[in-house]
Amino acid sequence: MTVYVSVSWVRMPVKIKELRVEMNAPSTTSSLATSSSAGRLAAVAMLCLALYPIAACERSGAQVNHSDCLPAISLIDQNGQSVTLSSLKGKPVLVDFIYTSCPGPCKTLTQRMIDVAQKLGPTLGSQVTMVSISIDPEHDGPQQMLDYARTQGAARKGWLFLTGGPGEVDAALAAFGLGRERESDGSVSHIVGVILVGPDGRKIHEYNGENLKYEAVVADLRNAIGRG
Repeated sequence: MTVYVSVSWVRMPVKIKELRVEMNAPSTTSSLATSSSAGRLAAVAMLCLALYPIAACERSGAQVNHSDCLPAISLIDQNGQSVTLSSLKGKPVLVDFIYTSCPGPCKTLTQRMIDVAQKLGPTLGSQVTMVSISIDPEHDGPQQMLDYARTQGAARKGWLFLTGGPGEVDAALAAFGLGRERESDGSVSHIVGVILVGPDGRKIHEYNGENLKYEAVVADLRNAIGRG
């Protein structure tokens, strides 16, 4: 007997579509078979319940998961100062993911984020925070992040360039439902998503950074300010 249990509401870096449980226990008596089936169904139900809380701050249709994108994880900014993600709550936060030795796509994404920053003007810092998190912490220290920000023209108030130990960075990415990967040649895989987090730490929207439209992002940020 095969039982399919849908858990499509779970959204993780590895998406779980369904669980398939094969029940081929010997049918010695009908009572034993019934007991065995009931036990397996109970086990599947418990597994589904266990999976539910680990869904990250993902959006599923019109529903927004109540998980926290800004937990108490400490990273280091471009000035060598410790920054706890939870301390960023209270303002909308726009987050992208880069690495300083990136041959091109990260610089393009940063330029699009600069367009957003310029359109925000003095709102950046006072009412909105922007964050760029390194996905190559083994090579990106605070100095590398500072040099990158300066070189790209992105060194400005209200924009944090964060790095840290690999474990801390991985934990921060996991809060967004993301993970670091390497290509077959060993190069860092790009993360093109740009995530808008509300003042309460929950994700409001995710954009495709390859065609980020700064007008739409700024409009969403201004709308999110009122949620604080």
